[in-house]
Amino acid sequence: MKKALKISGIVLLALIFLATITGFVKYRKLASAAEKRYETLGEPSPVLIQDGFSFRDLNKNGKLDIYEDHRAPVEARVRDLVSQMTLEEKAGTMYITMIGISPEAEPVDKPFIPKSPMDFMAITMLPQSSEMLIDKKMNSFNIIHSLGADQLATFNNNIQRIADRTRLGIPITIASDPRHGNENNPGAALYTPAFSQWPSSLGLAATRDTLLVREFGNIARQEYLATGIRLALHPMADLATEPRWGRQNGTFGEDADLSAAMTKAYVLGFQGDTLSNSSVACMTKHFSGGGPQENGEDAHFEYGKNQVYPGDNFDYHLIPFEKGAFPAKTAQIMPYYGIPIDQTDENVAFAFNKMIITEMLREKYGFDGVICTDWNIISGSKVGEARAWGVEDLSRSERTLKVLEAGCDQFGGENSPELIIELVKNGELSEKRLDVSVARILRDKFTLGLFDDPYVDAEKAPELTGKPEYRALAEIAQARSTVLLKNEDLLPLKRGTKVYIEGITHPEVFESFGQIVDNPEEAEVVIKRIQTPYEPRDDNFLERFFHQGRLYYTPDELEDILGLIQSKPSVVIANLERPAILTEIDAASSSLIAEFGTSDEVLAKVLFGEEKPEGKLPFELPSSWEAVEAQFEDVPYDSKDPLYEFGHGLSYKQQEISL
Repeated sequence: MKKALKISGIVLLALIFLATITGFVKYRKLASAAEKRYETLGEPSPVLIQDGFSFRDLNKNGKLDIYEDHRAPVEARVRDLVSQMTLEEKAGTMYITMIGISPEAEPVDKPFIPKSPMDFMAITMLPQSSEMLIDKKMNSFNIIHSLGADQLATFNNNIQRIADRTRLGIPITIASDPRHGNENNPGAALYTPAFSQWPSSLGLAATRDTLLVREFGNIARQEYLATGIRLALHPMADLATEPRWGRQNGTFGEDADLSAAMTKAYVLGFQGDTLSNSSVACMTKHFSGGGPQENGEDAHFEYGKNQVYPGDNFDYHLIPFEKGAFPAKTAQIMPYYGIPIDQTDENVAFAFNKMIITEMLREKYGFDGVICTDWNIISGSKVGEARAWGVEDLSRSERTLKVLEAGCDQFGGENSPELIIELVKNGELSEKRLDVSVARILRDKFTLGLFDDPYVDAEKAPELTGKPEYRALAEIAQARSTVLLKNEDLLPLKRGTKVYIEGITHPEVFESFGQIVDNPEEAEVVIKRIQTPYEPRDDNFLERFFHQGRLYYTPDELEDILGLIQSKPSVVIANLERPAILTEIDAASSSLIAEFGTSDEVLAKVLFGEEKPEGKLPFELPSSWEAVEAQFEDVPYDSKDPLYEFGHGLSYKQQEISL
């Protein structure tokens, strides 16, 4: 036995030694490759002084080019720069993908010890940053890390310094998914404590307050600006007409007019009335309306690739764009992954679909901004297969050509400009076609002021983000977004009430309002917070972050909830990512509240009357799973005998429905 253990120990040590050596060799190989790439870069751009003005000599030729002159019209600057770009530089500009941030706030070029899922993604699933920046000549990236404001700002400055040393000094556009809620999903939203924390888009819609939403956008704009983020990969103008769909949390609900009003206010908050050097550009998504997913399955995954319209309601999903995104002059648009089944001349996904992109978006609506595909529709990745729905049989090169022929400008989640270069050199694609898309992308960079000054003050960033006044307004929004569904003369609770609490992360915040007891028997009121049910899935890394499938609670889940709330007068708070089936819970509770990202502190204030719930449901709540399955994916508020209708919401004073 001892001999066997000794042998096992030797083998284990040998394996550890081998792994260490292998890791060191890989580390040095990657580090060496990155160092060689950075050595090919030129010097930083010198400063030119002319007519009393300072200019960055981005191409280092010792004279002031039109594209370097901030006094020149944007279109003239764009034309001048495009005329100086090589085919390789144009192709690189037409790609945007994820980039990692190292612990030193540098682009990731070599492995490090991961401390988060985003770190793990950065070192195992993404190419070396230097390869994308220098070899592939890319200049747009979305960041996936939730770091401190100073770290995000430092990263911006570091990557902009690298870009400054390239041949033409084209600055980097840093983009991001939403960062102002409590969701953490690398495919949809990123929890960032450095920023003020607001309710989800569903919660913003529940307030029905467009002025509040515009103010949110204005505050988020300032926090993004402080850290160098200049492109918002949001808002979602999609409609939550399919209750099972896993991305409803990012929408403004199922009503098209409400969504349009919220979308317009949101974009205006981020961009202002006109896009400028103080704006954050919005990439509104997903044209022509993601949401009516067949059986509620999300189009990130092959089993959810179909969007269906059994209610013949395709045009309804255009309203948030027609009345919201377009009037607000959204800078950019993103189509979704799905195939709009039998709505056009071919059943291919939106970004491959010329009728959707050119005939509708470009010609019918006159949109001349950047159209960027959703992520990874051309190539597979370590996160999953290519989402080339409807064109799975085409090669990567053929898919690329089809997207460009459809009318898109930029490829999201991709890092393969060599495909475009090959198409041009083979005569299948003209360089003039590239010029059209590159000009649109550069136009936004110029308008945002990136060519003139892409740097931010990293030391001041923590002071400019998460300000007390920002967080205070965000808490007001959280309170106002809560929806009082039911109240049998229980709420608001009286100060000093003995409460037993479950499902609250920080129950201690209730101590200043009531007495917290250790078991339900001692309580006067039971408080129970519950989450929206879903079917856990983990076939790949990304899938586990998407809450899909069932909206009902299992017998075991119900037993746990009902067994508690039936023992005493009870308040149930449901965090709604989707329209949960609360029928049995509603019947057993004394009071029922829906919330969309309300902190424990704000929730305590609402329950004890210091703040008042004012929200109205942004979607209806179904009464049964059978009703959910009978609904049409593309039609709003069509659930039979809903438990609570769209727009339902009570107040402490009136105790009545307010539509």
